[in-house]
Amino acid sequence: MTITIPPRDTTSDTIATVPGGQSKHARRFGLPIATALVMGNIIGGGIFLLPASVAPFGTVSLVAFAVLTVGAIALALVFGRLAERHPRTGGPYVYAREAFGDFAGFLAAWSYWITAWVSNAALAVAAVGYLDVLLPLHDSKPATIAAALLLQWLPALANLAGTRYVGAVQLVATVMKFVPLLLVAVGGLFFFDARNLGPFEASGTGTVGALSASAAILLFSYLGVESAAVSAGEVRDPQRNVGRATILGTAGAAVIYLLGTLAVFGLVPHDRLSESAAPFSDAVNVMFGGAWGGTAVACMALVSMVGALNGWTLLSAQTPYAAAKDGLFPAVFARKRRGVPTVGVLVTVVLASLLTVYNYTVGSEGVFEILVLVTTFTATVPYLLSTAAQIHYLASGQAHRVNRARLVRDGVLAAVAAGFSLWLVAGSGYAAVYQGVLFLFAGVLVYAWMSARKADAA
Repeated sequence: MTITIPPRDTTSDTIATVPGGQSKHARRFGLPIATALVMGNIIGGGIFLLPASVAPFGTVSLVAFAVLTVGAIALALVFGRLAERHPRTGGPYVYAREAFGDFAGFLAAWSYWITAWVSNAALAVAAVGYLDVLLPLHDSKPATIAAALLLQWLPALANLAGTRYVGAVQLVATVMKFVPLLLVAVGGLFFFDARNLGPFEASGTGTVGALSASAAILLFSYLGVESAAVSAGEVRDPQRNVGRATILGTAGAAVIYLLGTLAVFGLVPHDRLSESAAPFSDAVNVMFGGAWGGTAVACMALVSMVGALNGWTLLSAQTPYAAAKDGLFPAVFARKRRGVPTVGVLVTVVLASLLTVYNYTVGSEGVFEILVLVTTFTATVPYLLSTAAQIHYLASGQAHRVNRARLVRDGVLAAVAAGFSLWLVAGSGYAAVYQGVLFLFAGVLVYAWMSARKADAA
C-alpha cells in the first residue's frame, strides 16, 4: 500500500515569509540541529534522575544499562533504514501504516502520542527535583505543582512561536547539558570509590528480575531515538540526514549515559543515592566538598530538562499531525502555524499538566517511576510495529535490490530491536502493562469513530 502525505499546508500562516514561500518562523533542520534534537530528547530529565531511581536494584542496573544501550543502538539503526525509505513526518506511524494498514498506523500514532505527553509529565517531575536544590519546594505541594506546570508551559510557548525557535532552544539546551554530564562522567571517575557501589542485587527479586525491572525504568532514558524520524518532514535532505542524526545522536548519548551513571554510583553512597532527588548535584558536591557545585549542576540540569521538554513537545504534535492528514486523527490536529501543529502542542501540554496535577494531588509515592513505567509500555508499541515493518520489508521480497550482506545485517538488527522491545514489555511490570492496555483500548474506540467518519466522507 502506498500512502501520500499531502503537501504542507501554509494557508494558515498569516505571518511574513522568506523567499520560497516558507515562513520566516519555520525553518528546516540540518544535520547538526537534527542530531541535537535526537541527543536533546534522549539526554533530557532521565539521566539526571534515573541513577537514583535504579539504585534500589543494585549495581545490576549498570549491566541493564549496557544491555539497553545495545538494544537502543539496534533500534536507532532500524529507524535510520526506515527513514531512508519513508522520509516523511510521522516516524513509527508512517512505517506501521505503510506496512500493515490504517489500524496498525493508528495504534502506532496513538501509543506514541501517549508516550510523548506522559513523558512530558515525567520530565517536569524530574525537573522539580533539581529546582528544589535552588528554591526549597518540597514543603509546599501547591508550589511544587505550580513549578511543574510552569516547566511544561514555557517549552510549549517556545513551540508555538515556530520551529525556528524550537531548533534554537534545542541547540542551546543540548550544549548546556554537556557541561554537568561531562563533568561527572569524566571528572567523577577520578573520585570514584568502589565502596559506594552497594550490593550487586539489592531488590531481593533475583538477578534476572532486577535486570528486567531496572531496564524497564531505564528505557525512559533512551526514549527519543526516533526523534529525527518523527520530524523527518522538517529535516533537510531527510533520506541522508535522518539516519545519520539518529545514529550519531544515540551513540553520543550512550557514551555519556554509561560513564555518567557509573560515576554517580561510585561517588554517592548507595543508601544515600537511593533517596536522592538530585543525584548529579550530590555527585558534584562529593567531588568538590561543598554545595556550590551541586547548585551549578542543578541550574544546568534544569536547562537540559527544559530543552528536552521543548523537543518532546514538538514530537508529541508531529505524529497526530501526520495521522490527521490521513483522516485517522481529528482534522484539527492537522493545522499548522509557523511550522508547528499548534493544536497538537496545546492538547499535549494540557493533558500532561492534568496528569501531573493528578499524580501530585493523590499523594502517589515515586511519581517519576510510575510515569516512567507507563511510557515504557506505550513506547514499545510503536517500536515493535516499526521493527515489524522492517522485518516485513526484508521478508516480503521488496528488498531484492539490496546486497546479501546488508540484507543479513538489517535482518539481525531488526530481530535484536524486536527482542529488545519485547523484553522491555516483560520488565515494565503488571501495573504498567495494565494501565498501558487501558490507554490502547481507549484508542480503539477513537479509531472506530474516526474510521466511520472517514467511510462516510468517502
